[in-house]
Amino acid sequence: MKCSIFVPGHITGFFQIFDHHNPLYKGSRGAGVVLDKGILTELKIEDGAEDVQVKINGKYDPKNASITYKTIDLIKNSFKLEDKKINIKHEFKVPISTGFGTSAACALGTSLALTKTLNLPLTFNKAASFAHLAEIEMKSGLGDVMAEITGGIVLRIKEGSPGIGMVDRIIEKNNNNEIFIISKTLGEIETSKIIEDPYYKKRINQTGRKLLDELIKKPDLKTFIKLSRKFAEETSLMNSELHELVEVFEEETMGASMAMLGNTVFALSKTPDTSVEDVLISKIDNSGCKFI
Repeated sequence: MKCSIFVPGHITGFFQIFDHHNPLYKGSRGAGVVLDKGILTELKIEDGAEDVQVKINGKYDPKNASITYKTIDLIKNSFKLEDKKINIKHEFKVPISTGFGTSAACALGTSLALTKTLNLPLTFNKAASFAHLAEIEMKSGLGDVMAEITGGIVLRIKEGSPGIGMVDRIIEKNNNNEIFIISKTLGEIETSKIIEDPYYKKRINQTGRKLLDELIKKPDLKTFIKLSRKFAEETSLMNSELHELVEVFEEETMGASMAMLGNTVFALSKTPDTSVEDVLISKIDNSGCKFI
């Protein structure tokens, strides 16, 4: 039995953290953009001695595959998967651990592919909620799952897992397919070190609280990128190296900011042209994750 699914990457522009004793209700509010580049997950299941193998870009990578194993464990706790050999391959088209929502994409690809292949009695949102739970337990993200199943420029207006959280989308006057996302990655940031840090958590919530309301009042791309930069600066999350790169992109594009949470700068542009080298050029994905 085989299954393939594409899950788009997601860049958060700004957010606000919401805690809850029930992980299904824990998450974030905020806004971000979903990319047409992401992760392709291929799943193969055979009868035999219980075994799980995960490869990332053709290699065994226990660190970055941990979210996949966690997702499988959560599903195993609810459904019997004995006598099954599970093989998963993740092919990344965006950088890992740099603010592109890759852990959520791996978790989503795994939970949805397992549900489809094994014909588990789960709706789409119920299956996706296992990915959200894995993200919360691993402290690797708070809202990427909701965005990646939605697509477009996503406003997360209520925190929580699929089926509990709520989203909206920006309707841009111009065709979203004419907008490019230009990104440049300078390295990794461990998400958990930020979202669990009391200092940054306070700064994030104080700043993020007001920005979502501003974007809802004026829902367009320019407002989104402007507020994203404001968030990056007021929370002190953007270092000097990122700030210099943002300034370069600002002169060439519609605006730029830091990807939350990653050592990455992203810009929205009407053309793919830039003077910055070694960039990733994407467009907006308006459909969210999909089986192939």
